[in-house]
Amino acid sequence: MSNLFLSVIIPTYKRNDLLFNCLTMLSPDKQTISSDLYEVIVTDDSKNQMSLELSKDFPWAKFIQGPQKGPASNRNNGAKNANGNWFVFIDDDCLPDSNILKSYYDAISNGSYRALEGYINAERPKQRVDEESPLNLKGNCFWSCNIAIERELYGELKGFDEGFPYAAMEDTDLFERLQKIATHNFVPEAKVIHPWRRVKPFQNFKKRLLSNQYSLNKNHIKRDFNYRFQRLKLCVGVIISDTKLLFKFRFRGFGVYLDRVCFQIVMLFI
Repeated sequence: MSNLFLSVIIPTYKRNDLLFNCLTMLSPDKQTISSDLYEVIVTDDSKNQMSLELSKDFPWAKFIQGPQKGPASNRNNGAKNANGNWFVFIDDDCLPDSNILKSYYDAISNGSYRALEGYINAERPKQRVDEESPLNLKGNCFWSCNIAIERELYGELKGFDEGFPYAAMEDTDLFERLQKIATHNFVPEAKVIHPWRRVKPFQNFKKRLLSNQYSLNKNHIKRDFNYRFQRLKLCVGVIISDTKLLFKFRFRGFGVYLDRVCFQIVMLFI
């Protein structure tokens, strides 16, 4: 593909320590792709744009103020300010591999796909129930912390849906809409490390429910017998798998286990 230029978009919010590490790995002296083939845009949702503190360390990156309406809106903001004909979305807490941009560039140049997803792994094996990381080892996940999408396709999809009240389902929603009009592919060489995060039990429980309800209503899903039956099977499956993990990790993270079980039960009735 001639004149291919990548815009790397990093949404951030009050995580300068993690953002510093992410930007370090995307610097021209780390990446194996030529620096004139990509740009890096940091879109900051904090009120005082605290990421500007890093601008002296990374003068080649573009720092812009985010709209302060959540991650979906922040990603869309980055896209609006991007110059590339392909967007690469990477989260601020990820550590990109030195070959990530070259791998995406080659896959775009040699393929016919309009969207790509990269490999995501954690820095070590999981040790607690309450540790979370959006792993993507084999593809077909399209987690927004490591994806690439054609600018034109992104426009056709109108970007991420900013209506979700919780930052958890907007990438799944984008993927569902994308699959209806375009093909995508998994690029295992485009790697990031996403560290485990300790989550608090019942944190944003209501917002997570509202996001699921928003998705159901948006997609006109009928809450009929078949839907309830499928939710019940999912609920039982989650309880069984999470109970095994609970014993494996010797009850470390028990609060989040209760959170997940309660969430699945409540989902039966929304």
